[in-house]
Amino acid sequence: MKVPQNAAWWKKFLAFVGPGYLVAVGYMDPGNWATDIAGGSQFGYTLLSVILLSNLMAVVLQSLAGKLGIVTGRDLAQACRERFSMPVVMMLWILCELAIAATDLAEVIGSAIALKLLFNIPMLYGVIITAVDVLLILVLQNKGFRALETLVIVLMATIALCFGIDLFLAKPDMGGVLHGFVPNVEILQNPAMLYIAIGIIGATVMPHNLYLHSSIVQTRQIEQTPQGKKKPFGTRPWILQSR
Repeated sequence: MKVPQNAAWWKKFLAFVGPGYLVAVGYMDPGNWATDIAGGSQFGYTLLSVILLSNLMAVVLQSLAGKLGIVTGRDLAQACRERFSMPVVMMLWILCELAIAATDLAEVIGSAIALKLLFNIPMLYGVIITAVDVLLILVLQNKGFRALETLVIVLMATIALCFGIDLFLAKPDMGGVLHGFVPNVEILQNPAMLYIAIGIIGATVMPHNLYLHSSIVQTRQIEQTPQGKKKPFGTRPWILQSR
């Protein structure tokens, strides 16, 4: 997909929004919902600081992954293959496969549970429907990357709308929310709280998203020059520059 070269910075930014939304799907999966709901139901707003810090970590890592794909023209897997020895590469591959399997398990079971709660569809049929959905999305990808991005953006907008309605109906205590963003030493002292905090970090900072991000940014056609590779990051001081 061609990126406008002489357009305003915000148009160039919008040209890269699609890959960003595809990556954002990984931060709104059932694993995140389950750990966050468990933390909120048991400890109120206390673990909000963990969510904040883990998301800041994810922002930094995703930014680096995106820059890796744009600047080098290689995704994270290709870069690891070039830089590390074969035993290290094999270990990284095994760990990545395990992470993908664990994540997919949560997605499939979470979708099946949702179908069970919403439509009383048996779990087995829910798993089958979810698997078919994945195949349909793969077919849609063959129709063009923009079509897949559009579908994901629509789904993300729907989720955002639902979250907004939930927040409006729940009427959270804003004082408690702000206080929850301040790190609390009790998180390290309480084993149950620490356990969920580790789960929140694990559900947020996910290795497969780094591989994905460094790959899908390459769907954008940019000038293969140092200046051309800087353009996707804009020229404004509040936008990170690619060095």
